[in-house]
Parts: sequence; C-alpha cells; structure tokens
Amino acid sequence: MDKQAVFKSIATDLAKGELAFPTSAQIALKVRQALDHPECHIETAAKLVQAEPLLSARVVAMANSVAFNRSGREITDVRTSVQRLGFGAVRSLATALVTRQMAGSPAAKAQQELATQLWEHTAHVASLAHVIARRVTHIDAETAMFAGIVHEVGGFYLLSRAKDFPGLIDDNFEDWIEAGEVAVGRAVLSVLAVPKPVMEAVEHFWEGFLALPPRTLADTLLLAEELSPIASPLHKLGGADRRDGMTGSIEIAIGKETLSSILEESAEEVVSLTGALKF
Repeated sequence: MDKQAVFKSIATDLAKGELAFPTSAQIALKVRQALDHPECHIETAAKLVQAEPLLSARVVAMANSVAFNRSGREITDVRTSVQRLGFGAVRSLATALVTRQMAGSPAAKAQQELATQLWEHTAHVASLAHVIARRVTHIDAETAMFAGIVHEVGGFYLLSRAKDFPGLIDDNFEDWIEAGEVAVGRAVLSVLAVPKPVMEAVEHFWEGFLALPPRTLADTLLLAEELSPIASPLHKLGGADRRDGMTGSIEIAIGKETLSSILEESAEEVVSLTGALKF
C-alpha cells in the first residue's frame, strides 16, 4: 500500500469538508461553535451542554476538579459548572468529546485498544499542558489544555478511516510520522476551525524541537508530551517516541523552583484534570 498516497487522498477529502461525526460529537461541535459567538449567554451555553449527557457529566466533573475548585465547594448543576469553568474550558471539553468520538467504534480489537490508549495519552498531555502553562510558561492555561486535546486529532481520524484502507495501521507506521501526521492532522484541524495560534503550536510540536527554558505554547505542548506517563501508541507503531532526544531530566530551573518540584505540587491537579477528560 502506498500510504503517503492514501494520506494525501484523505487530506483532500477533508479539504472538501467531507468529515462525518457521530450524533453526540455533532452536538458537542455545536456547543463549541455557539461558545465562539461573542454574544453567547451563560444560560444558552448551559442549555446546549445539557443536550449532551456525556458532555454535561464531564463539565460538572471538571468544575469540581482540583484545578477549578479552589474553594472545595462541590457543585452539581451544569449552569454553575459552566460559570465556574468559563467558556474557554467548556469549549475545550466540547472539543475533547468531538476528538475522542472521531475514531468512532473500530470493529477490530487492536484498533479499539489504540483509540483508548491514544485518548489516555491525549488526556495526560492536555492536563499537563494546563499545569505547565499556569506554573511554568505563564501562558493561557485553557489554550494550552485545548492544544493538548487536539494535538493528536489526526490520529483519531485516521483510526476512523482504517476500515476503508485495510493495512493502513500496522507495525510499520513510519509514513504516518513522516507525512500523514502533518497532512491529515492539518486538514482535520482546519475542518474543526482550530484557531491559528493553536494550529501553529501543533505544527511546531510536529517538528519536535523543545526550547529550554520553555516559553511558548509549542514548548508547553512539547514539555507535556515529554512528561506524559503514557506515550502516543501511534508513535510507538512507527518505531519512534517523540520524547526521544528531548531533555532526559526534569530538574531544570524554573525561576526559583525546579520543574520536578512544580510537578510534585501539582500532581493532584493533573490527576483530577485527567479524570475529568476521560470520555
């Protein structure tokens, strides 16, 4: 199979807008689009979220996570949860649902396992990016979490197309790393109308160069990838781990602290965020 030709064909289809979503993902996408509107009211947002039970549950869970519930006061309704989180975090959760369900329900057990592992990896990277943005690079934490959620979106879409191209996913997956990730990933990000700064950060992420000390959104994403306890299963298939060649130590100085001490202090926050992202 000429995989590069297949990736090009898939990217061309995407450029034509040919991307189908499951029903729940369609609702989540409408939520995200509504939240992008500057005149969207919190009541409208809450009603839209409530229309998708899985999204509702994750919104309440994240609102009660350590990262967002500093007071320790638990809340149980969607409206208050949306108010506590803010539209940025709710938008990220809606995108997370779209991303996770993009792969659909693969018939093959191996592909089901890949989709599950890929989301485990995605959830860890997004959660770590949120903490690193807030504590290390001092950029917008919700944007960093959003970038973490979409950084492997091309892989999820590829899993949804594997049934159409037998042999597309196998143990010899270098072509995905070299060409498919960029072509398909960029096309899916475009269809999802991902903001340009996030698209640029993800593209820098694909290049794989982490600057130290980390400062940018791309650095935040790369560092989160480096620190994730679960590597991307797609990159394992390709015989490569993007984390190889990056810093092997987390004892780098961040102001008066070290990265390891920051991560230790933020461990509970990462666990709670990762749990909230488990769709």
